[in-house]
Amino acid sequence: MATFRRATRATALSCVLAGAPAADAAPLLRCQVDQGGQTWHVETAPVADPYGVRPLDIDGKFRFKAVMVGDEGQVEYVKLYAYHQTRRKPVLLHEATYLAPPVGTDPAGTALTGEHTVFSPWLEREMRYRCTLREVAR
Repeated sequence: MATFRRATRATALSCVLAGAPAADAAPLLRCQVDQGGQTWHVETAPVADPYGVRPLDIDGKFRFKAVMVGDEGQVEYVKLYAYHQTRRKPVLLHEATYLAPPVGTDPAGTALTGEHTVFSPWLEREMRYRCTLREVAR
């Protein structure tokens, strides 16, 4: 009976270690944002404070904000925001939340979002974005 318990603990520990990120790797969120024939690349590392992350201006028409909360060992969540930029202030068009997303090891990244399209309420403009999440060497 004691042998079975040791084997079970060893198996459980090896499964946990196999799923854990390598000690020299960290998660990286990469997003590609397309608008008006231009492309922006956004790379986001884990942060403890999501309020310190500033949105990216997309040609004065939109704003895009990618937030990954967690640390090198665990991503708690990813939140993505798309805003329409008015003369007075940005207006939220879209928010997506991904809770504890898996971090892939594929060099191309693991698709997190698929492709999202948001439309400006004026002037019929659109912005598209897609994001991947992967481990990168530190």
